[in-house]
Amino acid sequence: MSLAQTHAKMSFEEFLDWSARQADGNYELVDGEIVEMPSEGGLHNLVKAALMIALRDAAKRARFAGTVFTDGMTVRIDDEHGRVPDASVTATPVADKSATTLFDPYIVAEVVSPTSLRDDTGSKLNEYFKVPTIQHYLIVRPDKKLIVHHSRGDAGKWITSIVTEASLRLDPPGLVLDLAPVFEAC
Repeated sequence: MSLAQTHAKMSFEEFLDWSARQADGNYELVDGEIVEMPSEGGLHNLVKAALMIALRDAAKRARFAGTVFTDGMTVRIDDEHGRVPDASVTATPVADKSATTLFDPYIVAEVVSPTSLRDDTGSKLNEYFKVPTIQHYLIVRPDKKLIVHHSRGDAGKWITSIVTEASLRLDPPGLVLDLAPVFEAC
């Protein structure tokens, strides 16, 4: 749902200021317009939590220094776009833990719901490709019990694979995700 009827187009910085003043709701910036994100159901929440835990555990095992987040952190795409992935990992430790924007997102993930399928596999996919630090984009399909893994390859080309196995290796940085709990949550 676009809130453009009540708000003029905004820059990314104006959006961050505006969203910080909101008492509730989740919002993204798309083409300079505020878009309220729909409420998520229990399945979405459980899968998102399992994925964040899998990312966190893999980072710990690999002694990877980046910070793992669930939703709430905004990825700046450009001056007119800011997206909030369901889970994310930064390339380096986050120094300012009160920040709401990721400085160097390295891995981003979305859990597909019936209302987000088109956006998660279309416009978000194209937008995340624009962020040079992002090396992996995971799209979790609870309805199919699979993950679509997009990774940055040589010369900026993206490689896409379908994952249904119990583990997934993310190279770089060498994280091995245990996906069994993610698929169990589906």
